[in-house]
Amino acid sequence: MEDKIQRMKELTALLSKAGKAYYQESREIMSNFEYDRLYDELSDLEKETGVILSGSPTQKVGYEVLSELPKEAHESPMLSLDKTKSVEELKEWLGDQKGLLSWKMDGLTIVLTYENGSLAKAVTRGNGEIGEVITPNARVFANIPLNIAYKGQLILRGEAVILYSDFERINEKIGDADARYKNPRNLCSGSVRQLNSQITAERNVHFEAFFLVKADGVDFHNSREAQFQWLKSQGFEVVEYRMVDASNLEKTVQEFAQAVEKNDIPSDGLVLLYEDIAYGDSLGRTAKFPRNSIAFKWEDETRETTLKYIEWSPSRTGLINPVAVFEPVELEGTTVSRASVHNISILESLELGEGDRITVYKANMIIPQIADNLTRSGVKHIPEKCPVCGGETKIQQMNDVKSLYCMNPDCQAKKIKSFTLMASRDALNIDGLSEATLEKFIGAGFIHEYADLFHLDRHQEQIVEMEGFGQKSYDNLLAAAKTASHTTLPRVIYGLGIAGIGLANAKVLCRHFGYDFDRMRSASEEELAQADGIGEVLAKAWTEYFASPEHNQMVDRLLAELTIEKEQAEPEEEQVFKGKTFVITGSLNHFSNRKELQELIESKGGKAAGSVSAKTSYLINNDVTSSSSKNKKARELGIPILSEEDFLQLLEGKQAEGSIEENAD
Repeated sequence: MEDKIQRMKELTALLSKAGKAYYQESREIMSNFEYDRLYDELSDLEKETGVILSGSPTQKVGYEVLSELPKEAHESPMLSLDKTKSVEELKEWLGDQKGLLSWKMDGLTIVLTYENGSLAKAVTRGNGEIGEVITPNARVFANIPLNIAYKGQLILRGEAVILYSDFERINEKIGDADARYKNPRNLCSGSVRQLNSQITAERNVHFEAFFLVKADGVDFHNSREAQFQWLKSQGFEVVEYRMVDASNLEKTVQEFAQAVEKNDIPSDGLVLLYEDIAYGDSLGRTAKFPRNSIAFKWEDETRETTLKYIEWSPSRTGLINPVAVFEPVELEGTTVSRASVHNISILESLELGEGDRITVYKANMIIPQIADNLTRSGVKHIPEKCPVCGGETKIQQMNDVKSLYCMNPDCQAKKIKSFTLMASRDALNIDGLSEATLEKFIGAGFIHEYADLFHLDRHQEQIVEMEGFGQKSYDNLLAAAKTASHTTLPRVIYGLGIAGIGLANAKVLCRHFGYDFDRMRSASEEELAQADGIGEVLAKAWTEYFASPEHNQMVDRLLAELTIEKEQAEPEEEQVFKGKTFVITGSLNHFSNRKELQELIESKGGKAAGSVSAKTSYLINNDVTSSSSKNKKARELGIPILSEEDFLQLLEGKQAEGSIEENAD
């Protein structure tokens, strides 16, 4: 008995640490598979011993929220769902009832409240009892109706998610692979809980309704499906669902399983909800679970195989990631032979060694992972030298996670970051020159400096023969490089990666120096600091970069390969927003996106910022009278709030600034 209690203590500590990392810190220290396995072990031990320890994850429904967002208690507790991996258990649970089977979405649960037809409040699930108020962020979700036809009080629950397609789009814009987001769920959590709603809007967060809590005065005829249809009529997107009973449940589960790979909404299972509202509500709840619904987790298809070796993959920041390479196996219809182990802590917890018999699976039926190590021979060979440069490696620990780093500042792998940035969309935009491709080319010795990006024709024979390439890919790449060679000076400057000099600051410098690059790179710190928004720190970073003869020679060789579009600084009289700082929030009508409006402001000498401060000149928000956090702060600081129409009139000089000031009152 004592051994079992001790094991329960160990499991409680392990699962609590993993849960805190996942829910509070948006990071993972163990796989979902491992968490579920340990959770089930703890649950079984609790049933066997009759003992439940203080702080047991089986008794918690969430984790305390830690942020500067306002907190608010839910009117009724938001419980987690009981779960099963057995279709037979699903059938037994459903009995002779009808149910709605839908995706179990992998995002952040949100409660929305509408009063008198308008969105009044949005709160995260939090710990199930207390959530975080994220109303300003919910207002900029991609698909939440701000106003609905129903005028009574409406309370509903749904999942905030970032679609896989948006997740990939966002990551593609990040040149450094190490800075990319690990999965849509973590990106969504960070986006929804932002203190800056502009960032939330840029992430294109979607809301999928899955439960109607309250809608006074509406007769739903005791039907959950009628509730879903009514929510659709009010403008909400509702989770995809199917009506099921015992006769078609198994077939419908299989249909969902086949749709997982093509589903754009992240999902980690299914939810089954009784169609009969009164019946479901009559069943009540346990301390942790409601009895009117149950979650179904996919029974992961696992295969046993042999670990061949651990491959150590250096990254752009010096982090060296362990990757398990094993004998190929068929999983979920595809052949897999590799799986990331993420870090040394996980490697050691699995006790992975060459030749071990391991089981592998696909997390959420998509991402290859190691489920277990059956022989556990132990970690033997953590490299002391970087596999790319041969430099010294060092194990560093951060937030209880141990990782391996290359300590050589001149490591070739780190250089990939600079070339990835130069080829990225906002710099030279060389289509097809991905980070993975750059890695191959740099490793093969094709690229040593920026100018080499335009001399890949010297290596035609080798490139055509490379894995994943061919004559067509090579031709496309050369055509993309030729197109990219016609560019603008701000793009080139941004691509150099000078600390703090983003695309916006590159444009500021170009305008300030009349697009004369020689003047810019020979300017003193004092001259640079006179440009709007370029302070001492950025000026110092700039002068230090161009104090290096090697940097200047490298840039000259790059410029020799480029055709820089002639740009003239607008006449002083056209710089109508010089010295003015704008903050943009909310949806736009006259501009296709915020970037288009931002570029117009910058072209007229102004600057676009992300948050309202004492330095802000104007806040642009079509909902001038809203009580959003940005509007409130603007009013507190006496900053004018402009609609797009106000802005356009200000641009054309048709409206005096004094008349706009009234909007701030």
